[in-house]
Amino acid sequence: MSVDLPGDGSTQAPPATRGLRERKKERTRRTIRSEAFRLFREQGYNETTIEQIAAAAEVSPSTFFRYFPSKEQLVRADDLDPLMIAALRKQPRDTPPLTAFRNAVTTVFANLSAEELAFEQERQALLFHVPELRTAIGLEFDRNIDLIATLFAEHLGRDPHEFEIRVAAGAVAGGVLAITRTVPMNAENIGRTLALLEAGLPLPRGS
Repeated sequence: MSVDLPGDGSTQAPPATRGLRERKKERTRRTIRSEAFRLFREQGYNETTIEQIAAAAEVSPSTFFRYFPSKEQLVRADDLDPLMIAALRKQPRDTPPLTAFRNAVTTVFANLSAEELAFEQERQALLFHVPELRTAIGLEFDRNIDLIATLFAEHLGRDPHEFEIRVAAGAVAGGVLAITRTVPMNAENIGRTLALLEAGLPLPRGS
């Protein structure tokens, strides 16, 4: 069903219909990912095929590919990105960028369910511990630098390609990457990383 928009003769689904459609698509996407991760746990990443994931999610392989171009991309997809973007955009513009980023992290993680947090931690573990996925870490690092640089630039009213913006974005992305293999990825540990960067990386000598 569609309605005509006044004056231009174009058609589009009513808002309620679009909302229902989007919720259905999101449920399908989440089901595909959750079933994939269940199969990865049960039989291993390499041993799990796209056909098996599709069957477990009760969709066709072609439907799988409409949501994810590959099995690797299913793991790489970061559901926290849009949440972080929204949370950072709500920060006051006069807040220093690292502080704003830390506040956004706190907000996002505070609103994650235990299941959502566990899923994200499992996703990170897969990237680091499945040899076939380790090449994706470099791609994720580059993507995160670009994203953070864009957000910092937007927050400060600057160009994301500026030297200082790129360095700051690289420091944040690198700091988070550095702790991911050794401590749980949560608001506390990411917050500690950002606080250390904010303080200018003080590194006192050991006793």
